[in-house]
Amino acid sequence: MTTDVVITGLGATTPLGGDVASTWDGLVNGASGVRRLEAEWVDRLELPAKIGAPLAMDPSEVLPRVQLRRMDRCEAIAVIAAREAWADAGFELPTDDNEPVDPDRLGVSLGTGIGGPVTLLQQNDLLQQSGLRKVSPLTVPMLMPNGPAAMVSLDVRARAGVHSPASACASGAEGLAKGFDMIQQGQADVVVAGGAEACIHPITIAGFAQARTLSTRNDDPERASRPFDVDRDGFVMGEGAGAVILESAEHAKARGARIYGRLAGVGITSDAYHITGSPPDGRGQVAAMRKAMQTAGLQPSDIGHVNAHATSTAVGDLGEANSVRKAIGDGAVVTAPKGSLGHLVGGAGAVESIITILSLRHGIIPATRNLETIDPKVELDVVADKPRQVEQTAAINNAFGFGGHNVALAFARA
Repeated sequence: MTTDVVITGLGATTPLGGDVASTWDGLVNGASGVRRLEAEWVDRLELPAKIGAPLAMDPSEVLPRVQLRRMDRCEAIAVIAAREAWADAGFELPTDDNEPVDPDRLGVSLGTGIGGPVTLLQQNDLLQQSGLRKVSPLTVPMLMPNGPAAMVSLDVRARAGVHSPASACASGAEGLAKGFDMIQQGQADVVVAGGAEACIHPITIAGFAQARTLSTRNDDPERASRPFDVDRDGFVMGEGAGAVILESAEHAKARGARIYGRLAGVGITSDAYHITGSPPDGRGQVAAMRKAMQTAGLQPSDIGHVNAHATSTAVGDLGEANSVRKAIGDGAVVTAPKGSLGHLVGGAGAVESIITILSLRHGIIPATRNLETIDPKVELDVVADKPRQVEQTAAINNAFGFGGHNVALAFARA
C-alpha cells in the first residue's frame, strides 16, 4: 500500500519577492527579477555578463545579524524559505516545551548545487591577506554543501534524517524527490523539502561565461532571459530558495491541515553522456517524465502543463522541447518561469515546484516572459503574452542539471 504525499506549506525567497505571495504575484503579472549587477567587480574584471537576478530582499530583514554572521548566504536563505513554509503549514518553531511535530518523525531534504563557495573564497582571501587569526572557525560548516539542510534541521529540530542532494540545477527538485521517498518508505511523517543557492560571485559568473552559457544582453537586462525565444542567448544567474512541507496524507488530515495538492510521482534518471550536455535523443529527460507519470498513475493526457526547466540556452531549450514532445505529446502546454526569475540553480527546482503547485491550485498557468518569437523548432504550446486560465488535474515540473541529472516531479490537485 502506497502513502499519499501532500503539500501543506510553501516558502520562498526569490528575485521577484521575499516570500511566496510576492513571487507568485510578480510572476503572474509578468515582472522581472533580472537587473544589472551593482558589485564593483562586474566592470573591474571586464566580465562579459554584467546582469543577474539577485534576491528581492536582504536576509537581514528576516534574520538577526548575529545569526547571519554564522551562516553562508545560501544557508540563511534556506532557513528563511523553510521558516515561511513551516509557518504556512500551521506549525510553530519548536521549543523545549512545544514540539509541533515528533522530531523522530520529522526529516529535512534540501539540496544545493554549489553550496557555500562565496564563504570559501572570502575566507581564503582573509587567510592569504591577514593570516590564520582572521579565518572564521565556522568556515567549514558555512561552505559545506550539506550546510543549508543542516541549518534547517537545527531550526525545526528534525531527527528522522537530513538529506542534501547536490545535483547541480536539479538539486532543489531532488530535494523534494528524496522527501517523497522518506514519507513513502515510512521513515518520516513530515519532511521540509526544497533547495537553495546564493552564488552570484565573480568566479561563478566567469566560469559560466567561459562556458558560453550566460546571456550577454547587458543593455536590456529585463529582456535577457527568454526561454524558447528564437533570439535567446543564454541564461541569467540568479539566487533564491524554495521549501515545501511534505506530509503523509494521514498525518495532514489527522491535524486538519490545509492541503495545497499532492506530490504524486517522481522520476529520476542520469544521462551518463557528457558533463554539461544531454544526449541528442533526450532519452534521460524523457524517461524521467515517464517515470514520474508512472509512479503517479498518470497518463500523458492527464498532464495539464509542463513547467519546463528551459534556461534560455540555444541547445538546452530545444533539447527539452523535443523531450517533452516525446513524453507528453505534440503540442503539449508548457511554461518557463526563468524568463522572469533567471536561473536559481540549486533553488530552481524547488521554487518552480511551488509555482507548479500554485498553478494547479489557482487554475492559472503563468506566461513565459520575453517569449516574443518562438523558435520554430520548439513545436510546443508555450504560454506567452499573458497567463492562461485553465482547470488542470496534474502537471509536471522538470529540473535538469550538469552531470546528467534529470528530475521530473508530477503534482496533482488535492
